[in-house]
Amino acid sequence: MRIRHFLFHTIFLFRRPMTLGVRAIVYDEKKNAVFLVRHTYVPGWQLPGGGVERGETFGQALEKELREEGNIVLTGRPQLFALYKNAHASPRDHVALYICRSFEQTGPRKRDREIAESGFFPLDRLPENTTPSTKRRLQEALHDLDPLPLW
Repeated sequence: MRIRHFLFHTIFLFRRPMTLGVRAIVYDEKKNAVFLVRHTYVPGWQLPGGGVERGETFGQALEKELREEGNIVLTGRPQLFALYKNAHASPRDHVALYICRSFEQTGPRKRDREIAESGFFPLDRLPENTTPSTKRRLQEALHDLDPLPLW
């Protein structure tokens, strides 16, 4: 029985699928501001984003998450900035970070069970509880720094 249990867990570890996600720096250059969200189920202000579902491209996932989390519609091509390993989520999770400079917000995002708050914030006045990884990604992308490999 113990051998079977050991084999099952060993096989599971090696066969567990990789998970993929997208995040976006939605940057309003005129206001020097970025769009952030505060979820109801995790602490802190973060960049909008989410998982890439089966059969979905990174671009489709990005557009869907921006629409769902911020009523944001891309009007130009987003720029892929970097790929990260997100060991906080799982040992096999990876995130593609995009910079979005051409967009429209069709209306303010109202609070619901997933998003507690959202909005654009000037880079020099980010919300107090902005996560360290969000601050680091903004520094990397908007100040032309080399991205760290881990989210």
